[in-house]
Amino acid sequence: MRAIAEVQVIPIGAGVSVRAEVKRAHRLLEDAGLNAQLHSNGTNLEGELEDIFAAIVKVHETLHAEGTVRLSTHIKIGTRTDKDPTLAGKLF
Repeated sequence: MRAIAEVQVIPIGAGVSVRAEVKRAHRLLEDAGLNAQLHSNGTNLEGELEDIFAAIVKVHETLHAEGTVRLSTHIKIGTRTDKDPTLAGKLF
């Protein structure tokens, strides 16, 4: 099932700047083969729903393994049955 999603991964306790952790999370989402578009408060994703979930799990596993103690992730997901949802289609 195709889906679009907005994902916001918030590292907690990583210090004043979380830029490195956010960049790492975004790179992992891109590496998952998803259409990933970074914006000021998260990342928009387009792809198969299962792949989106798997990529979010990978972000959590990787950041925790690399020393981030706490993560809070906010996810919004959109699916449709009448056509494939796309990020570009949301702009018009």
